[in-house]
Amino acid sequence: MTTREVTVTLRNFEEHPKALAFIRSKAKRKIARAGRRGAKTVAVATMDVEDFLAGHRVLYTAPTKEQTDSYWREVTLALGDVCNEGIFRKNETERFIENPKNPLNRLKAKTVWDVDSARGDYGDKLTLDEAQLMDGRAWYEVLQPVLIDHDGDARIIYTPPSLSGGFGRGSDPLWVTKLAKEAQVDITGEWEFFHWTSRDNPFVSGVAIDRMVTGMSRESYRREIEAEDDDISPNRLIYRAFNEQTCKINPFPLPETWPCYVGHDFGSANPAALFFAQDPATGYFYAYHEYFPGVGYSTYQHVQAFKELTKGVNVLKRAGGSHQEDEIRQGYSAQGWHIQEPKIRDVNAAIDRVRAMMEKNQIFVFNNLHRLLEQLMTYLWKVDADGRITDEIYNKSAFHLLDCMRGILSDFTPERAATIGGRRVSVSMAQF
Repeated sequence: MTTREVTVTLRNFEEHPKALAFIRSKAKRKIARAGRRGAKTVAVATMDVEDFLAGHRVLYTAPTKEQTDSYWREVTLALGDVCNEGIFRKNETERFIENPKNPLNRLKAKTVWDVDSARGDYGDKLTLDEAQLMDGRAWYEVLQPVLIDHDGDARIIYTPPSLSGGFGRGSDPLWVTKLAKEAQVDITGEWEFFHWTSRDNPFVSGVAIDRMVTGMSRESYRREIEAEDDDISPNRLIYRAFNEQTCKINPFPLPETWPCYVGHDFGSANPAALFFAQDPATGYFYAYHEYFPGVGYSTYQHVQAFKELTKGVNVLKRAGGSHQEDEIRQGYSAQGWHIQEPKIRDVNAAIDRVRAMMEKNQIFVFNNLHRLLEQLMTYLWKVDADGRITDEIYNKSAFHLLDCMRGILSDFTPERAATIGGRRVSVSMAQF
């Protein structure tokens, strides 16, 4: 008798360490909060195939057929050869794969959204995918009790529900949010909590995420991309005065007569620059280009890029960096790109100046400046141990483009009305 070897190929998550930690965790109850396109479903499909091959009875549940479609594609891709060889039996109609020698060894995908749809099946390895869209009673009243009877393991994965929709169907639409908070403080070792963002997934195109971000509100971005599920007070948003509906705009050709201003942030790892054009008739500023090249460039190379970006443009001022970074500014000046120190050295005072301009809708941002828009959405004050908002910036070192914005625009005061020669006109004051 000859033995033929059949290979089962699984996804390699080595480049996605946060999802890999979720897959490899030995906790009986695992809950993952992840952003859209974060590879949640692919991760559980990988786990489920491994568990099925190890002899377990695997049950995957999701609230929509479309979601189970994605999962079923993954598991049948992995198990296709062994099914074709007759080692396992596949039923496309009922969506299960089983071991003909052991019917208890089965993998099944099932649509579950409420208590009734959860009945009639079980697994000792159970997944609830997109759990935020399920009725929580399906878990508490049906799935969890059956799991306990079989000493099984559960994996619950979700994306935080949007405040404008996408809640579960039951009486408590935030049941999975509450369960995740309980898991984070569990001291028994039974639960383990995981979190990753859309951008943590190396298998998804950054361009695709950029497209999603363009039309998102701050709240949607924070929940669906960053997978943040806490109830952040609006007062924590540093630039909450930025009016997305009015001031996030489509790009348009800028008149050559409009002057340009450039804000800078230094650093060998994440140097950045932000380019603004100013409408002389209104004093309004338009952020039209973000420069974020990454590592490996010299001061000379940066300057050559700046000159290329401003060819044919009247650059009136360049500013940025802290008081201690004068030597870096001198290095740029030596290469032909003079950068001034911002007039306001205090960071919070400079932020107040920029916020005052935002309150008057004087700062517009082209909607293709994805990094800048992301930073505007997530720029927060820290809170202390008692939950009080402080005047310190949360994760301050991550917001390079906002440092650029503060560096150049804090040199301006908000537009104010003045009466000149009997006429009421708009004046934009700059400190030079």
